[in-house]
Amino acid sequence: MKHSQYHPVSRLFPPGNAHSKERFTHRIFNIKSGWLALVFAMLACIPAYPQQIKLHEALEQGKGNFPFLKAKQAEIHGAESRIKSVKTDYLPAFIVQDQYTYATSNSVAGAFLPNEGSALSPSGGIRPENYYTATFGSFTTAMVDWRVFNFGKIKANVNAAKADLARAQADYENELFQHQVKIIDAYLLLLINQKLVGAQRQNLERALIFKRVTDAAVSSGMRPGVDSSLAAAEYAKAQLLLLESQRSEKAQRLRFSELTGELRDSIQVDTMGFYSQLPAVPGDAASFLKNPALRFSQAQIDASLARSVAVKRSYLPSVSLVGAGWGRGSGVSNKDDSFRTDFSSGVKYQVYNYLFGISTRWNLTNIFKVRNDYHAEQFQVERFKSLYQTQQLQLDRQSRESEIQFQLSLAQARLTPVQLAAAQRAFNQAEARYQSGMTDLFTLAQSVNALNRAEVDKFVTNGNAWRSLLLKAAAAGDLEIFLSQINP
Repeated sequence: MKHSQYHPVSRLFPPGNAHSKERFTHRIFNIKSGWLALVFAMLACIPAYPQQIKLHEALEQGKGNFPFLKAKQAEIHGAESRIKSVKTDYLPAFIVQDQYTYATSNSVAGAFLPNEGSALSPSGGIRPENYYTATFGSFTTAMVDWRVFNFGKIKANVNAAKADLARAQADYENELFQHQVKIIDAYLLLLINQKLVGAQRQNLERALIFKRVTDAAVSSGMRPGVDSSLAAAEYAKAQLLLLESQRSEKAQRLRFSELTGELRDSIQVDTMGFYSQLPAVPGDAASFLKNPALRFSQAQIDASLARSVAVKRSYLPSVSLVGAGWGRGSGVSNKDDSFRTDFSSGVKYQVYNYLFGISTRWNLTNIFKVRNDYHAEQFQVERFKSLYQTQQLQLDRQSRESEIQFQLSLAQARLTPVQLAAAQRAFNQAEARYQSGMTDLFTLAQSVNALNRAEVDKFVTNGNAWRSLLLKAAAAGDLEIFLSQINP
């Protein structure tokens, strides 16, 4: 045998430039790249498991992310700003203005109406003829108007703004409560649908096993050919039931994720012990009179009453302290009535004045408008009172109905294990009798359907027991009735 002229290790690194540092680094890089590609390929083969979420996490996400609740929070912030805005009416009005004009100065004796501020004031003295040479002029004023006595009008407006803030806060708390009830109910429904998918998948596996066994028995001549057709039909039926359960689960998953404020297709809910125990009978539930929906209705009544008081007091007069000062310049001299058309002569002040006084303003005919506005607000008060009574009737009915449903749901949930055990025994007996040739496949298929129905009923009645407890909590307006019985 002819021996190699190289050392065994040198076979991996031939002589010459193969031993160079560049070639060695390149080989190491290729080896690392190969391992990285293998690792990424293995990671790609790992199935992506859906994100699992617990109930308290869903409640927090819904509270922080749902856009409608954010809109209600913005309404609260707007009401807070309105209170600050109304309180500024306590401050005096301080108005300054400065103007420069270029105009003629013809005038005549006699009075004129201001025309709601659009009429131009006389600008000069009375002369026998009109003089159309224009001159520059200036006019600067500073005025303070402080309504020191308003007979409670501003206070009524502030109280109305505060009542509106209380209404907005009650509205947000009611919407938050109702939204959390929806999240919990959607959570329970999604959990039920997840369990139903598992039950139908297990039913499909049973149908597949018996289809294979039946096909083998038919092929060997031990069973008639009709058994193979019946087994195929039952297998197709199991497939349809699984597809329907998966469709319902996907639709419920989207509805639940929508309530959390972010649509996700892969979200899954944690069972959190809902199927390891039944809800206990709660103690004395809180009165439905504390329900956030009723508090919101009462806040609407209070806000309407506060607005009616503000409207009624808007008719009253105001007493103001007034102070003003002004200076005026003109191209027409106040000494000899001479004209100067240059800008500097017109803007230089010639006269100065000041004013202090007390002013009372009272629009007596405004009483007719205020009276109608007040009556309109009183009708709104009656409207909100009727809505409050309607809400009270509905919550009273819901409270009584939830108690009945809770007792019935608990009774049903306690019976389904008995039903499931009986269906399992019937299935085992039918399976044994079929395999021994003592019964036909139709009887076995009936036992399979009964077992599947019992499994479905177990998940549905267990979930409905928790949903009926949620209904009691919703009627009482206290989610702790529900949340206190689940593990965090």
